[in-house]
Amino acid sequence: MQIQDDGTIPIHVGFILDGNRRWAKKHGLPTYEGHLAGYNALYDVIEAASDAGVRYISLYTFSTQNWNRAEEEVRGIMRLIRRLFKTDIKRLVNDGYRVVVLGSRDGVPADIITFIDEAEQKSAAGTRATLAVCFNYGGQEEIVRAVRTLVEQKMSSSDITLETFAQAIDHPEVPPCDLIVRTSGEQRLSDFMLWRSAYSEFLFLDKFWPEMTKEDVTDILKEYQQRKRRFGG
Repeated sequence: MQIQDDGTIPIHVGFILDGNRRWAKKHGLPTYEGHLAGYNALYDVIEAASDAGVRYISLYTFSTQNWNRAEEEVRGIMRLIRRLFKTDIKRLVNDGYRVVVLGSRDGVPADIITFIDEAEQKSAAGTRATLAVCFNYGGQEEIVRAVRTLVEQKMSSSDITLETFAQAIDHPEVPPCDLIVRTSGEQRLSDFMLWRSAYSEFLFLDKFWPEMTKEDVTDILKEYQQRKRRFGG
């Protein structure tokens, strides 16, 4: 079903990709197969959202806390991250997407950092939509990085405003989230986009991320269009 663009399509939708491991367990598969299935679901979601007019799509792919998972699982996720930034970036570039990465580089393997830099450079001219990949990311740590940036700039306390602070966070050109979607039935942010979620709408889905389809994106956007947003007024 088509979505009518009546001016209520969200500019920025954030997705918390939750439920890969539980999907794998449900189907009697190894954990890696769950992450692979979640990876394979990404493009349909991205394509459906961008086709509907969403300009920024953020994806919570790997948090700073995820390093604490089993070593084998982390290795599998890193394999998929390398595939995204080294190989599949070609498809994203060809389809007109710009890719930016939010998060810390501390502890990230050197080759992945190189792939990230190259992916951002290769996709810089993309105009279809911006994909904000949150990798080795934590919302609280992003805020701390912003504070450190302002300190390094020797900015006086009187000059620190909402606007100047917003320019110090990761990729400040990425706007606040209009809508944040989390799969798997969990109803929490888990340190995702804390600065950008001040007035976000939230939608929690009772399905695992690998089960996401283009039709789900249509339903999500239609639900958003039914809401009346309030900003404290």
